[in-house]
Amino acid sequence: MANHVSALKRVAQTQKHTAVNRQRKGVLRANLRSFRQKLSQGDTEKVRPAIPATLSSIDKAVHKGLLHKNTAARLKSRLMARVNGLAAK
Repeated sequence: MANHVSALKRVAQTQKHTAVNRQRKGVLRANLRSFRQKLSQGDTEKVRPAIPATLSSIDKAVHKGLLHKNTAARLKSRLMARVNGLAAK
């Protein structure tokens, strides 16, 4: 356990940051889950309006440090490939 004041402060800060990051990560996952569910239904009318919000949430996660920029790029690329594949059908 931490014995110095600065170490105790660091522990408290880490707990706060961890709680915030868990909440943000949960929001991101929920957003991705709902988007993937719309994709699996195969209705382009439901998918198109959700694209900007989903991509925005991924970009926000990168900005906040939750995701690496390459991970976000890969996620966005795969999602858009599925959207474009759905539109081609």
